[in-house]
Amino acid sequence: MRRVRDPRRGRDRDKNSPRTDHPAEECPRLYEHVGWSRAANEEELREVLEAGQAVGAWDGERLVGFVRTLSDGHLAAYVEDVMVHQDYRRSGVGDRIMSRLLREIKRSANVSLFCERPVARFYERNGFRATSYVLMQRSVEEGQHAGE
Repeated sequence: MRRVRDPRRGRDRDKNSPRTDHPAEECPRLYEHVGWSRAANEEELREVLEAGQAVGAWDGERLVGFVRTLSDGHLAAYVEDVMVHQDYRRSGVGDRIMSRLLREIKRSANVSLFCERPVARFYERNGFRATSYVLMQRSVEEGQHAGE
């Protein structure tokens, strides 16, 4: 991997610093590779990426790692979509993009995420801890069944 960069700002610092262009065209490939489904088109992805901080890891022009947050900029941030291409796992890519993202959102008092148990150690290594809170989710379909 050559570059880790913020995918929204438009410039590179050097080959090992954050890349700063927009990965909306590359994100669907990485989502598909890791087995996640995101139904957004390229324009919707651009809007999602503009809604918070995002960091991408690139090998040339190929997006190989990605993480983003939703945040109010002060009190709370939620880490979303942490993913690394299979060929780049266990090489430090995840740690580098997470470290960069956490530096970007350092003013947020509370940073949260949810994950599956097999990857919890990765997040613990990056300063997160398990809590007793219960994750609650509601999909669009569930809302429609509730009469909304």
